[in-house]
Amino acid sequence: MAATIIGVIVVLLGAWTAVGYNTTKGIETPEYTSLKKANGYEIREYAPYIRAEVNIEGSYRKSLYSGFREVADYIFGNNTRRADIAMTAPVISEKAQAIAMTAPVLHESARGDEAYTVAFVMPREYSIDTLPQPNNPNVRLREVPERRVAVLRFGGYATRGRATRKIAALEKALERDGVRTAGDPVVAQYDPPWTPPYMRHNEVWVTLP
Repeated sequence: MAATIIGVIVVLLGAWTAVGYNTTKGIETPEYTSLKKANGYEIREYAPYIRAEVNIEGSYRKSLYSGFREVADYIFGNNTRRADIAMTAPVISEKAQAIAMTAPVLHESARGDEAYTVAFVMPREYSIDTLPQPNNPNVRLREVPERRVAVLRFGGYATRGRATRKIAALEKALERDGVRTAGDPVVAQYDPPWTPPYMRHNEVWVTLP
């Protein structure tokens, strides 16, 4: 009986692993050049890319799931051309910034105690002019210019507590090395929710001058 149970568990873990691998195999990610690998982080220079993003009020977990659904709805056809757009990685989440409504191309003002921006990076084949426009007015397209970021990679689930600890570790390492920062931290998750924790790839990013 015990052997049967162990066998079933092994088969299920194998299937779970296969699903996690096949889901992310060959998925497109933003282009970057690795400039430096230091103790506890890496410095990268990212090429320009386009984000589809939405601001969501609420807790870290609630906003991540709600934001994911709204942006996923856009790439799965809720747009002016009813076109499917290929899924890429990572899914990005960050604290929403309070920016004046006179600059609508940027983040809208956050009204609650907690508000997060959740974003998907668009495939490189598109420009801002060739992407279909979202039907959902909450979803915005935004061009992100070339920039340098400090990156700390970690596995498992990117819960709020774990992400907060990794951000603190990255900021401490940058302070130790005298590296100045120029932006708020970003959490980047490269895997869908069903990916096994031992296969997950997450990062925290901090923009540099």
